[in-house]
Amino acid sequence: MLAAPINPSDINMIQGNYGLLPKLPAVGGNEGVGQVVAVGSSVTGVKPGDWVIPANAGLGTWRTEAVFSEEVLVGVPKDIPLPSAATLSVNPCTAYRMLVDFEQLQPGDCVIQNASNSGVGQAVIQIAAALGLRTINVVRDRPDIQKLTERLKNLGADHVITEEEIRKHEMKNFLKDVPQPRLALNCVGGKSSTELLRHLAPGGTMVTYGGMAKQPVIASVGLLIFKDLKLRGFWLSQWKKDHSPDQFKELILTLCNLIRRGQLTAPACSQVPLQDYQRALEASTQPFVSSKQILTM
Repeated sequence: MLAAPINPSDINMIQGNYGLLPKLPAVGGNEGVGQVVAVGSSVTGVKPGDWVIPANAGLGTWRTEAVFSEEVLVGVPKDIPLPSAATLSVNPCTAYRMLVDFEQLQPGDCVIQNASNSGVGQAVIQIAAALGLRTINVVRDRPDIQKLTERLKNLGADHVITEEEIRKHEMKNFLKDVPQPRLALNCVGGKSSTELLRHLAPGGTMVTYGGMAKQPVIASVGLLIFKDLKLRGFWLSQWKKDHSPDQFKELILTLCNLIRRGQLTAPACSQVPLQDYQRALEASTQPFVSSKQILTM
């Protein structure tokens, strides 16, 4: 293994409240990049020196070495930055599929999301910009909100607003100049998701892929009846079960092309040696952390 990030879903898996739980004892980590050092005599898909990432969750990437069968790995090009390769198989894949699979969006259309500073949020901003889509990005208020707003706008965000601002009456005037979003991406739940629904265009879709507030999604009956909004869910592991390994490889190559063109960068990250994993785990669970912890081997 070369590098592996700490994602919220990794923490959920350790806590035992995730949709996929490995047999114990288990190694943590669902994402990362490794370099092949040796292969068995009948292996044809990879060779020593190749970079590989896990094809599925549950492999356990927080380790220095591993022996895997070639079916559970996907090769990635070595001409992309190491942090991009290490953070490729979960968040950017989730962002891309949600932008493409639920609404037939055209260039100029608008997407609204919460948790916009998360790994998925940052990938949504960049992939949407590459597809010609506009984004309204909701974040929690914080002391350095100006700095965060600038950073997200540098990634391609059209609008960055706080959870408090989106609830204000003036928001209606602000959003007059923006096409009503047909797609909302929800990683929070609770009041935050209710606000996303309020701003969706009639017939629009809200896709939920996380629940960081640990509160249910509350949709008013009026919004469902009079605006005919659709509530959907997305889980990358389920998408992989419903699609072939070749379709996942095609998705990875699409994202690698965006990385090469400078249209998709890794989230802001802090590289931490594997032996300091406790420090990295603690840092990853702090509120308002704008930097993803990446364990380096």
